[in-house]
Order: sequence, then C-alpha cells, then structure tokens
Amino acid sequence: MKDLVSIITPCYNSAEFIEETIQSVLNQTYENWEWLITDDLSKDNTVEIIRKYNDPRIKLQVLEQNGGAGNARNKSLERADGRYIAFLDSDDLWYPEYLESMITFLQQNNAELAYCNYSRCDEYTMEPILKDFEADKIVTFSNLLKTCRLAPVSTIYDTKRVGKFFFPVKSKREDHVMWLNLLKVIPKGYPVKKTMAKYRMRENSVSRNKKNIIKDQYLVYKDFMGFSTVKSLYYTANWALNGFLKYSKIFN
Repeated sequence: MKDLVSIITPCYNSAEFIEETIQSVLNQTYENWEWLITDDLSKDNTVEIIRKYNDPRIKLQVLEQNGGAGNARNKSLERADGRYIAFLDSDDLWYPEYLESMITFLQQNNAELAYCNYSRCDEYTMEPILKDFEADKIVTFSNLLKTCRLAPVSTIYDTKRVGKFFFPVKSKREDHVMWLNLLKVIPKGYPVKKTMAKYRMRENSVSRNKKNIIKDQYLVYKDFMGFSTVKSLYYTANWALNGFLKYSKIFN
C-alpha cells in the first residue's frame, strides 16, 4: 500500500477560492492522503463550503480563537499521521500529478525534501503574471538564508526521515523559519524541475509587501537563528535584493 500523505492547510475567510483548491486535491492521481484543514475562525462561509464535501479524507478543525497561519498549520501538523507532509494554502492549486510525482521523486532519490516549479498567477484569472518560479538549485541551510526558495505549495518532506517540523507562532515569516530549522537537520533539499502547482498572487499578501515585513525578516536571523546584528543585517539585505528579483516584472 502507498504511504499516507498528510496535507496541511490553514484557512481564513477563504470562501472565494477554497472550492478550486478542494477540487485540485480531489483530482490528485495519488489517492492515499488525508487533508487536515484548520479554519482560523473565518467570518465568511468557508466552513460551510468545506463541509459540503463528503470525503472522509478531508478532516476539518475549526478553532475557537484566531491565532494566525502558523498556529493553524501547527494544529493540522499535530493531527497528521502521514509519512509525507505536504502544504497547500487555501487559495493555491496543485496539478493532478503533484503528489504522485513528488513522492516518487523522494523515493527514487532517497531524499528527505523536494520542491518543484510553480506558476505565479493572477488571483482571479489564475493566468500566469510572472514566469514560473523554477526549482533550479539544491537547497541548503546556507543558501536558504539569503532567499527562501521553498514555498508551501511546492514542497514536501518525509517525516519518517526527519520527524515533524512546526511553525513559530510569533513570526510573520513563519515559513522561512520552519524551512531553516528543517535544513539544519538535513543536508539538502532537491529540485524537481517540473511545474506542478499554481500560486495565487494576492495583492494583500504579506509575503509580497517587502517594505512592511523587512523588520520581520531581520528578526528571522536575529531572534530565531541567534545571529549577531551585523550578520542579521547582511542576510536581510540579501533577502530583500533576492525578493525584488523574484517578484519584479523587470526580471521576469
């Protein structure tokens, strides 16, 4: 029997897009998955939409208090029983072959972590607005400090090899901190050079507003990695430059 995959999804006021996300999971060719959705006390009808789907693999938890995306992901991780951990935010999409291809890659390459290309799409039309983000480099702790190449929508890791990794709840850069902590334990993560996911580029996305989160990024290094002020400033500057190159249409 194929190994179980635990899909980790936080959601908050996701009614506008959640049905597309659900359909992309139901369309997966790899069928042995559990989907742990944690609703962060949505004020719209997100929960009602999810509950319409009568599939025992979809496991919804509704929190009694809003705690942020990192906390919601942690609540899902606590309930996860799968060997493999995959992440899918409530407005993003996977191609049907995503889980099958990624898990096959991990198994054939004896790898603990893999990430793939993904499309960067308009939030309403889902048409690409930048060229695909390319999984073109082996990821290590060292190079992940300068730019976060790992996105939840395109990354899977093997808990049998590395255990579970949780998100800090007091950081707006919780993804980056979690990936860095994971890459302290494993030597490298591997690229799968195929586009198999769609990332919805929201205008109000925290990760796209670089000016507002530069302090939070600095704290990734200063508080969570324990670096000196000078070293933290150095890596923050590298992250800011790479973020500009990643999202600027001039370079895409």
